[in-house]
Order: sequence, then C-alpha cells, then structure tokens
Amino acid sequence: MPESARAPVLEARSLAKQYQLGEILVDALAGVDFSVQRGEFVAIMGPSGSGKSTLLHLLGGLDRPSSGDVLLSELRLSELSDAQATLARRRNIGFVFQFFNLLPTLTAEENITLPLLIDGKDPSDVADRLERLLALVGLADRRHHRPDQLSGGEQQRVALARALITEPLIVLADEPTGNLDTKTGNAIMELLRRSCDELSQTIIVVSHDPRASAHADRVVFLRDGAIVEQLDLRQLPGFSDRLGRIMSTLEGLEV
Repeated sequence: MPESARAPVLEARSLAKQYQLGEILVDALAGVDFSVQRGEFVAIMGPSGSGKSTLLHLLGGLDRPSSGDVLLSELRLSELSDAQATLARRRNIGFVFQFFNLLPTLTAEENITLPLLIDGKDPSDVADRLERLLALVGLADRRHHRPDQLSGGEQQRVALARALITEPLIVLADEPTGNLDTKTGNAIMELLRRSCDELSQTIIVVSHDPRASAHADRVVFLRDGAIVEQLDLRQLPGFSDRLGRIMSTLEGLEV
C-alpha cells in the first residue's frame, strides 16, 4: 500500500492546551496539527517553553488537551476514561524519560520485563524477544545487575528495552540524552535509530540537541505552542548534512 494511503499511527488534530497561572491563561499549545506514519522517527525541537513536553504528554495520553484530539491508531484518547487511557498507554505506548525511572531493587532484566508483569503477562512467554532486546541494547552480560551497578548510559539502555518489550505502536522519548554525556547520548540515539530501522518501531523524541535530532527522519520545530517548520531529513546523504540543515533551520527560526 502506498505510504500516502496508510492511516497515521498517531495524529494530532487542532491540539490545544491552556494552563491557568494565577489570573493569566497561558497557551502552551495553540492548535497543533501533525501526524506520524508507522515506522517513522520524528524529533520535536524548540526553545524552552515552546510546548515540546506538553505536546509529548498529550500524545502519550499523560494529560488531556483543552481542545482538539489525539488519535492513536484511530483511537481517540480524549474520549477514554482514566482507566481506559491507562490501559491504552500500557499496551500501545513505550516511554523513555531523561532520568531513566528504573526501580532500584530490580535487575536490568526485571526492569525490562516489568511492563509485562503489570499487564498480567508471563515474561517467559516472550523470552526470545527479551534476548533480542538485550542484544540490541548491548546488555546481555549486564542483565542481572541492578541500576546502581550500571552507568547512566546502561540505565538508559535498560529504559529503552523496557519501552520496547511490549512491542508498542509508538515510543515517546522525552530528552532521552539530556542526562548523558555527548558520546553516551549519541549511542542512545543510534540505538533508537536501530530500533526504528530493525524493528520498524515508530518513535517520537523531544530534544533540544541538534545532534540528537539529526538521527530522525523528520524534525518538527515548535515555537510559542505552534509548529513553525518541518524538516524532512530522509533525502540528505549523511549525518553531517542532516546536522547542518537542522542548525541552519534553527538559526533561520531564531530559536
């Protein structure tokens, strides 16, 4: 089926979010429209306060919009009850956060399989998938280590494998390299790229770092709660070309 004929796996329609700060009503998002195709890797960039994290939280069903809709594989998140939204997130969305959010008393393997236990599934039923993910993130020999025995980069690799273990429709990553050094952060972004290429995983990353965003297929630029530019990187021949195009776009937008 042609790409243009396929329904998006995730879609935002006229998405708006307002917050009350004292007597002031703040527009965190002001009517955002965009969609993500299955197997696409999208980065969201913008200055502090542009609405990046707000958008990610709405896309993941962690918050409700003031108006507009989020469709996850044609499921309208705004129409779900809290219990239904929780179940939809658990079964369809993988999350990767800046600060890992691992349980300190569990091993790497136990942290990875925790979403399966929460959903009432037996991790032994997906043993092959676990082995593939441990190999993908390079932690086969660290599987029995607890978080305090792992480096920051290794902890983020555990968090990534945990996000992928349920084979979600989409992975949402909020500044996944923000707590890592440049070399380690680049390795995490390469792993996200590989999960997209090798597992056909759909990924949305919020990042302030042009080097991180250069791994994506497409970059969406936000400013003042609105999309001001979108940049398709798939036609560019190499990483340096992608990075250069992002930098020039940022300069042009004065963000």
